[in-house]
Amino acid sequence: MRVGLIGYGFVGKTFHAPLIAATKGLELACIASTQAARVHQDWPGVRVCTPEQLLKSQDVELVVIASPNETHVSLASSALRSGKHVVVDKPFTLHLHEAQQLTQLAQSQGKILSVFHNRRWDSDFLAVRKAIESGLIGRVVHFESHFDRYRPEVRDRWREQDVPGSGVWYDLGPHLIDQALQLFGTPRHIQVHLGKHRAGAQTDDWAHAVLEYDHCHVLLHASMLVASGSPRFTVHGEKGSLIKRKPDIQEAQLLAGIQPGSEGWGIDPDPLEFWSPAGVMEHLATPAGNQGAYYAQLRDALQGLGPIPVTAEQACQVMSVLAAT
Repeated sequence: MRVGLIGYGFVGKTFHAPLIAATKGLELACIASTQAARVHQDWPGVRVCTPEQLLKSQDVELVVIASPNETHVSLASSALRSGKHVVVDKPFTLHLHEAQQLTQLAQSQGKILSVFHNRRWDSDFLAVRKAIESGLIGRVVHFESHFDRYRPEVRDRWREQDVPGSGVWYDLGPHLIDQALQLFGTPRHIQVHLGKHRAGAQTDDWAHAVLEYDHCHVLLHASMLVASGSPRFTVHGEKGSLIKRKPDIQEAQLLAGIQPGSEGWGIDPDPLEFWSPAGVMEHLATPAGNQGAYYAQLRDALQGLGPIPVTAEQACQVMSVLAAT
């Protein structure tokens, strides 16, 4: 199946292009970008075109949209109306009603529409999910998830400018929210607080959300001014606690030019800590991460051989939390 990618910024270059190319049964056929030289340096055999040309390409069956957030709706709508299946990078849209409209359009067109919530296949999340679902710590009462980084300088890129869909909440919030919804479902109440902490910040660079459930509180946090780092996950239950200190390594591997699926891919040397009620800590092995599973499952879904890895309806649920600001 031939795939067209719209956008070759950080996300398109770092995640989508290599993951698509590494998936058996998918071919990265063309990339819509204004930076042809940059694309050809990485993918010399891939055609470079405009988004309009890509959408008119008869040989492209799947369109992946990795362009700035405010363009997602118009491009996804055009792709669906052109008879293409569509993947949209997170966040799905800027507003919940737009996500719902795209979902209805995909249904009316009989096309698959999915959102790239790739962090479901991160090693840290897989480890915590496995431990929770096994009943190791009993009923969860406190779940804390952090994406904290130290980037004190405001960079010259659209994600850090005062434009629609920018800021750390719309950048990292979808990852945090989707993982929480996968574990606990829809919360009964949501509180979100955003802040600008860096000198010269034009949009939020600090976000803190509390999702309330009947017997559990979920804390989601992202900040650009955490020099010490934070545990990726801290989970407390009736029978013990879990701490996952370091994050998944796949993004670092992709940035280093390591190809998905190669030797050592996704292997996380940082174990999960299980703390018993007696205060005794035990290390548990962390499963390997595999974000490429998203595209492998999508390929199977397109062939009618399995479920869609992330449905548009699931992505709408993420949007309902994301928009609660």
